[in-house]
Amino acid sequence: MIVTERYHLPEEIREKLNDRPIKWGFGPLSEAVYFRTYSRLKEDGSQETWADTVCRVVEGVMSIRKNQYKILGKKWDYTRWNGVAEELVYAMYDMKMLPPGRGLWAMGTEYVYERGSHALNNCGSIEVDGSLASAANWLMDSLMCGVGVGFTTNTADLHFKNPRGEPWIYEIPDTKEGWAESTRLIIDAYERGSKPVDFDYTAIRRAGTPIAGFGGVSSGAGPLRTLHRRVRSYLQAYAGGQTDQTRVIADVMNAIGACVVAGNVRRSAEIAVGAPGDDTFMNLKNYDLNPDRQEIGWMSNNSVALREDDDFLALPDIAKHVADNGEPGILNLKNVQKYGRIGEKMHDDATGINPCGEIPLESAELCNLVEVFPTRCSNGDFDRVLELATFYASTVSLLPSHSEETNEIVSRNRRIGVSVSGVADWLDATSVSNVFNRLNRGYDIVRNTNRKLAKEAGVAESIRVTTVKPSGTVSLLAGVSSGMHFPVAGHVLRRVRIGQDSPVAELLAEAGVPHEPDEVSENTEVFEFPLRYGQGRTRSVKQVSVFEQAQVVTMLSRCWADNAVSNTLTVQPEEMKHVERVLALNAPLVKSMSLLPDRGDVYPQMPVEHISVAEFEKRRTEIGIVDWEELTGYDGDASSEAYCTTDACEIPQR
Repeated sequence: MIVTERYHLPEEIREKLNDRPIKWGFGPLSEAVYFRTYSRLKEDGSQETWADTVCRVVEGVMSIRKNQYKILGKKWDYTRWNGVAEELVYAMYDMKMLPPGRGLWAMGTEYVYERGSHALNNCGSIEVDGSLASAANWLMDSLMCGVGVGFTTNTADLHFKNPRGEPWIYEIPDTKEGWAESTRLIIDAYERGSKPVDFDYTAIRRAGTPIAGFGGVSSGAGPLRTLHRRVRSYLQAYAGGQTDQTRVIADVMNAIGACVVAGNVRRSAEIAVGAPGDDTFMNLKNYDLNPDRQEIGWMSNNSVALREDDDFLALPDIAKHVADNGEPGILNLKNVQKYGRIGEKMHDDATGINPCGEIPLESAELCNLVEVFPTRCSNGDFDRVLELATFYASTVSLLPSHSEETNEIVSRNRRIGVSVSGVADWLDATSVSNVFNRLNRGYDIVRNTNRKLAKEAGVAESIRVTTVKPSGTVSLLAGVSSGMHFPVAGHVLRRVRIGQDSPVAELLAEAGVPHEPDEVSENTEVFEFPLRYGQGRTRSVKQVSVFEQAQVVTMLSRCWADNAVSNTLTVQPEEMKHVERVLALNAPLVKSMSLLPDRGDVYPQMPVEHISVAEFEKRRTEIGIVDWEELTGYDGDASSEAYCTTDACEIPQR
């Protein structure tokens, strides 16, 4: 047990929430997303309400800090901390700030108290240098805890030999660690040229069996068997000289991600970081050239690392690839390692980045995020909400992981990411000058709050503290545009996928929410909700030039984000000729950037579809009231939480 102390909210705080209205940002959609994804079963078997989830999260984060104070032998001031807890409860309940999805799901659970912080972190990165086996093990273990992971493809010097001798048998334990270890053993045999390994899968629970602790249901051994088959074939091809180092690293890591997705625990997110002069890397998603990668290549975003001045000369070639499929993005490692906020020198040893491009990281480092929604804050409380958000993230960074390699780095860096979401709404509701001013002052608040909390907890202050994350389902709860991105349209139809057998699907159907079977995934229903952004004031991405979008990134990089800004700039067809200029003008001013051509794709059951104002009003009145009090026996669907998603882009699942 890592966290032995427990904090309990005063009962009067819980009672006050009973009569407090819930201000769901997108109404029925927000409720559906919450109950589908984050409402867990309580110990007494009843279903969590929003108040229950908020209280669980607050009690969890306060327990972590209380535990740290016990370790230090410091007195716990109940009067002081009860006051902080109450403020935190109201800020979360009213959705002025929220932890990330994994925080809503896992914080305050026995799993975290027993196993540590891994499941509370959004971001991880691993550098493939001395051993692919070791790096793959860390990546798979982290993905299975819900962490999005980046990996490098061009810093290793791998030498594989075919395994020799009679195989030995490894009985795979039915644990995350057992699955990851089995994959490590396959690769290790090729790295050492030792005896091959075969597996006994009998201990893995059958498909459909509930997974205790972390939640979800078992997929059975099928996805793991597929992974083992794929990995052996990739290693054999590399050992035989049929593929190169970039290809074997990308193939192994992408196959692991596909396995975790199929394992039903959470969606996986990866980013592969390579060199601009590496033709293999640049063509990883060229399925005409590499058709065999189509079954796994979708698992990662791909970005090139710009390390030297001459690397920027590759931008014209990068622009051509972007025009083909929107990749690769760019990671400016010169800025990452030299600056906090752009223009402020602040050294960082980060060599990689997380899948959404907002957190540079050292190898095996983790970072936890938290979101503040400025348009949901009043003029008088934005600064205090920033302090509370900093308290949440700084406290999570106190909790060790089950990985000693990770703990060594986290204890040194304590990297956190206080993010702002709904930036597009905020810009169009006020002004660029107002946003710049508030964030510029807000950065000092976050930095000073973190410094004071770190000193009090007896740890180093965080090397980095601010970011802009893309925001997935959490922004849907608050009802704001995602991260810094402008929406597809002011009024849209948002589709949500839910398992046909889920009681959530049954309740939505009874309330008259339009739905139909998913054309891609079996046993899944697609429900349709109308929503609008910024009360109709927020411009759509089609109304915002790619140059203005890029300027928003550079503005946020200068006044706010000392980590980085997650961004996917949408390029209209008439702007495609400017892609190289956008990259050349802005790459020196940011840490990461990616562009996505808007090809006007229309396909059945798109996640987001533009609708007229009249259609929005019509659909809004047709949806009945969902009786969520009827929901029982449901432990959330953590696998439905998206990672690097905006309204225009979702990581697909096959």
